Parts: sequence; structure tokens; C-alpha cells
Amino acid sequence: MSCTTVDVKAYFLGELAANEKSSLEGHLHACQNCREELERLNLTRTALLSLEDQDVPQRIAFVSDKVFEPRWWQTMWRSGPAMGFASALMLAAAILVHAYARPVVLRDIPTVDTAQMEQRIQREVSARVDAAVAKAVSQTEARQTEQIARVLDAAEKRIESQRRSDMAVVQQAARLYEQQTARLMVAVNNDQRPGQ
Repeated sequence: MSCTTVDVKAYFLGELAANEKSSLEGHLHACQNCREELERLNLTRTALLSLEDQDVPQRIAFVSDKVFEPRWWQTMWRSGPAMGFASALMLAAAILVHAYARPVVLRDIPTVDTAQMEQRIQREVSARVDAAVAKAVSQTEARQTEQIARVLDAAEKRIESQRRSDMAVVQQAARLYEQQTARLMVAVNNDQRPGQ
């Protein structure tokens, strides 16, 4: 007998014939799944029997009945303006209670020497201004030193380049004079020899 052909629920409810009942009991001894299903059905019956019987209601309530009307606090809770007014009222009451419940204690307020405070403020402002000026001057000097160094470096490079080009021109001119002098000497030597 396969589990698909077995009706465990009919067996549980006592609706099977005697021959079917005996064959199903034999199947239950052999099949673990069917035994578990029968056990679940027994647990369900036990749970249902443990519940109290309740009377059927005589009348069904309608939405318009007073049973469904919200209580006063539910109406207030759902109303934004009412909640705002209630919270403002509670805050005002708390302020009033706080004001009248706690007496104001006047303490001796020390007198302030305004001249001394002004001098102190003047000193602090002067110190800050001096520090800012010193910082600005040092930054400006650093920038100027850097600019001067760059200008001097560029000028030195330019002067060195000019000096090299002048030296090349002078050397070329010296070679030219040397060559002309050598030619002149050769010409003079040639002129003196034939006439001797």
C-alpha cells in the first residue's frame, strides 16, 4: 500500500470500513510518515479540546455603534492641533511651576573694572595685530628674497652667456689678427729678401 492511496484523515475520524481500517493499521506500523501525520492530527484534536467553549454572539456590532467610537484620549492623540495645544499647555504649566517653586537667589555680582578689561583687550588685540604683521612681513621678505634670487640667477646666466659669446668673438678676432699679422710678416720677409 502506498502513502498516496492511504486516507489517514478518514482513519482518524473513524470513517473507514473495518477491512480498510485493518489494512491501514498495518501500513501505519510500516510507514513513518503516515504515523507522524496521525500523531499531528491527535495533537490538533487535543489542542482543540483544551480550548473553552464560547457562546455565539447574539448580535453583530456595526461600525456606527458606540463600541467603535474612539475614546477621548484617542481622539486627542490623533489630532495634531489638539496635541500641539496640549503640549504648549504642559510647557506653560512647567514654566510657571518652575518659576514659583524655586525662589530666585541673588548672588553678589562682582564689579568689573572696565578700564582694566579695555587695557587687557587692547593688549591682546595689539599682540595679535603685531603677530599678524610680523608673519606678513616675514612672508613678504621670504617672497622678495626668493624673487631676488631668481632674478640674480637669471642675470648671472644671461651675463655668463654674454661673456662666453664675447669671449668667442674676441678669440675669433684674435685669430683673425694673428693670421693677418702672420701674413704681413710673411709679406715683409718676402719683401726684404729679394732686395738684399
